[in-house]
Amino acid sequence: MKSYIAGVGMTKFEKPESRDWQYWDMAKEAGSAALADAGVPYERVQQVAVGHCFQASTAGQRAAYELGLTGVPVYNVNNNCATGSTALMMARQFVKGGLSDCVLALGFEKMKKGALGGGADGGDFSTSPVARHYGIMAARHGFEMTPPTAQIFGNAAREHMERHGTTARQLAAVAAKNHRHSAGNPNAQFQDVYEVDEILAAKPIHEPLTRLQCSPTSDGAAAVLVVSERFAAEHGLHDKAVEIAGQAMATDTADSFTSGSCIDVVGRPMSRAAARDAYEASGLGIEDIDVIELHDCFSVNELLTYEALGMCRDGGSGALVESGATTHGGRWVVNPSGGLISKGHPLGATGLAQAAELTWQLRGEAGDRQVPGARTALAHNIGLGGAAVVTVLRK
Repeated sequence: MKSYIAGVGMTKFEKPESRDWQYWDMAKEAGSAALADAGVPYERVQQVAVGHCFQASTAGQRAAYELGLTGVPVYNVNNNCATGSTALMMARQFVKGGLSDCVLALGFEKMKKGALGGGADGGDFSTSPVARHYGIMAARHGFEMTPPTAQIFGNAAREHMERHGTTARQLAAVAAKNHRHSAGNPNAQFQDVYEVDEILAAKPIHEPLTRLQCSPTSDGAAAVLVVSERFAAEHGLHDKAVEIAGQAMATDTADSFTSGSCIDVVGRPMSRAAARDAYEASGLGIEDIDVIELHDCFSVNELLTYEALGMCRDGGSGALVESGATTHGGRWVVNPSGGLISKGHPLGATGLAQAAELTWQLRGEAGDRQVPGARTALAHNIGLGGAAVVTVLRK
């Protein structure tokens, strides 16, 4: 059974504590926008999948209750940075499996200022769900007094530079591109444009990564309404609807750990597996895709994802971004929203915000950042620990 995105909505992503709101306020804003976009009242929603990482257990109910007290099932989803796309996948499975005709995927986060920790309980990494990942890193690189997530991705960047000759300027080119793209996105946390030299001169976080190559902590929410083909036809939604043509999730396999490389530990193998399965399900390949939103939590992860998605050979991603192939006028436009680096990264909302951006792109509603003639799109969302979700969309 086919499934479609019929409505999308999101809040502006904000610096934590810069706006006087609670998570249920932001969820109501995004959810109401998605329902209004589809022209569907909440009373028609049959199930709700809600993604969040830092709120309490049944925060999904507290948020969804702002949209209506209809008694429908509400599921709380937590899959680290891939939480939003996991909620979307759950919603799509309910529809594709014939269990429901109209399901809302909702994601939000109210975060604290400062860098994310490493997922440790009270600072004891032995109890962390990602202890294995950080153990692989420490065995090769040691452990420095820098933010843990920046450290593990920064070490992946060091390995990529040593193995393939990737340069600091190529890493900075990713951030320059995404900051430039966000200037056209009113929902982005940042709209400032930076040149490569400015990015290289920014505050060091973990060599070779500077502050402007790292996604910020953010407050915000996003929502996607997923419907069946029957529901779309009955409610006259096909003109706006975007088909979820293929979708897949992969988690860590032995390949993530056996090499001892941070490149694998941070998820390139599972991203590659999820992409392969999503291409097979959709009947489309990377050569058929027009626009991409991918998980650039750090600049290096965009380069690793180019390789995982098959956009270039392993080691060829630095040259690819430098060539202009991943910006307007190039072969693909990657992260037209500004990506995580500049749009922001409220963990539970990120994957759904990617879907919202791509839906606007495929409808031709993306304003100054519109990719002309976009008909196919791909979203990639990854969570350390781990989960990778790849979604292929088609208008």
